[in-house]
Amino acid sequence: MNQLERTDLDRITQRPDVMGGKACVRGTRVTVGMIVGQIAADHRIDELLADYPYLEREDILQALRYAAWRAEEREVALAGT
Repeated sequence: MNQLERTDLDRITQRPDVMGGKACVRGTRVTVGMIVGQIAADHRIDELLADYPYLEREDILQALRYAAWRAEEREVALAGT
């Protein structure tokens, strides 16, 4: 999953005016971080779907893929910058 294309994450949005620019699901105020935190706290996807009925299973799966992709991302310093 080194090279995700934007179409692979079409449900993840970032807008400066929503949640301070954090990655969110489809323009909602549900952040990727919240979803990852809930999964880490041993909540099941079905529980999240019940708590947030406007989310879909693919929303949660894309949030997890996005978080995994960002965790693997690294910064490379360019010469002269």
